[in-house]
Amino acid sequence: MKYEITGDNLQLVTLHLHDGETIFAEAGAMNHMSTNVDMQAKAKGGIFKGIKRMVSGESFFVSEFTAHGEGFAAFGGNVPGKINAISIAPGKEFLAQRDAFLCAESGVDMDVAFTKKLGAGFFGGEGFILQKYSGQGTVFIHACGDFVVKDLKPGDTLKVDTGSVVGFDSSVQYDITRAGGIKTSLFGGEGLFLTTLTGPGKVIIQSLSIANLAAALAPHLPIGNTGSSGNKGLSIGNLIGD
Repeated sequence: MKYEITGDNLQLVTLHLHDGETIFAEAGAMNHMSTNVDMQAKAKGGIFKGIKRMVSGESFFVSEFTAHGEGFAAFGGNVPGKINAISIAPGKEFLAQRDAFLCAESGVDMDVAFTKKLGAGFFGGEGFILQKYSGQGTVFIHACGDFVVKDLKPGDTLKVDTGSVVGFDSSVQYDITRAGGIKTSLFGGEGLFLTTLTGPGKVIIQSLSIANLAAALAPHLPIGNTGSSGNKGLSIGNLIGD
């Protein structure tokens, strides 16, 4: 299978399929495809796997795409951001934030993983549940913002704003630490805790999380009707002038 990622901050990945080749994707992620590609909704791996996908932020069903002849299918994320290709091989697993999965070759297995430490689950920003990819093939993940990729050597430690970690190799140790002293934690603007990642392994960081994007947009979104008095409330048009 060949692929190409196009676009800047609203990216698409196009997978070029050989005759009989099958891939699977997050439900609703398909943007366009050739007419000789067949699409079917399936509970890949059975009911138990479907439930675990729901726990990890995905849908119970996935969409499977099979080419009849040389074909292609293109997929995109649901937020402005990036797409990254991760190569998976036996003995090499990758962990990612909830809802990161976009599409993958049929040989990739998607499961759930849990943070090993209670504090990391409560305060790490990614929560207790992560997605785990294993098997053989290429998986494509997506997230908000731009991506920064770091290759950590054994013992190298990286401190990251909570919620900004997209994914990392399973060889990377994941934990949380205090952002600093009391004054820094309360008034530094970075929160009480930071995520710490210790190598060896690859780490992917996003420049903007969906939570931070939502928080930045919230003050500018329209406010709904205030009641039966007929007031329509405040909108973006009211804020900037019609």
